[in-house]
Amino acid sequence: MGTAVEGGRSGPRYVQIADEIVRQIRAGVLKPGDMVPSESELVERYGVSGGTIRKAMVEVRASGLVETRHGKGSIVKDRPPVRHRSSDRFRRSHRQGGKAAYLAESAQSGATAKVSVLYIGPMEAPEDVARRLGVPVGTQVLARRRLYFRNGTPVETATSYLPWGVVKEIPELFAENPGGGGIYARLEDHGHEFAEFVETLQARSASKVEASELALSPGAPVVHLIREARTTAGLVVEVCDTLMAADQFVFEYRIPADD
Repeated sequence: MGTAVEGGRSGPRYVQIADEIVRQIRAGVLKPGDMVPSESELVERYGVSGGTIRKAMVEVRASGLVETRHGKGSIVKDRPPVRHRSSDRFRRSHRQGGKAAYLAESAQSGATAKVSVLYIGPMEAPEDVARRLGVPVGTQVLARRRLYFRNGTPVETATSYLPWGVVKEIPELFAENPGGGGIYARLEDHGHEFAEFVETLQARSASKVEASELALSPGAPVVHLIREARTTAGLVVEVCDTLMAADQFVFEYRIPADD
């Protein structure tokens, strides 16, 4: 039996226990349909009181990863990932049908999706964004920052950076809801026809701030995706900086074999 420690430098003991259980779920040690060990088993494993375990399980349930069934205990939820079909997710037909990519993909996977707008307004372009937009560092751009939820759990953050000269005449882009088809539909409504979307992906560990924002364990794997939206006129009219919980998404690409 372990030593009973109810607190510590990394936070209360119940938080440490909750983090470990969440890590086991995200790592697949505890799989969908598995029972979370009972209170008595966790008391024995961690050498703490039943009250500490009950507090830990409150935190685990708040993560959205388990459900409690009367008389059975806590069961790991089945969480089929959102499938990103990057070869067709930005088709013009989707925008014309009023579908935003994330909401459509979530619906296809049987998930309930929600988008929370965190910020819309002017911002100085960071160095990498400025380079991609072809403007000097510090140039004023419009930033639109969102937090995406799936079945009540935050799974993705995204910040779109758009050139001020492009957006200043499009009032819908300053609204929380830019209308059917999202910001890409509004840009095309004003003559910015898209030629392609270029995405760069990098897998890495989440920082403390990122882990907190996405309700992940410290150091959990994330996918950092940066997308450039390029028009037929050769302009990049949006850079989207996205961070995604790695266990929540599958990326699918179709690559033509001809020239």
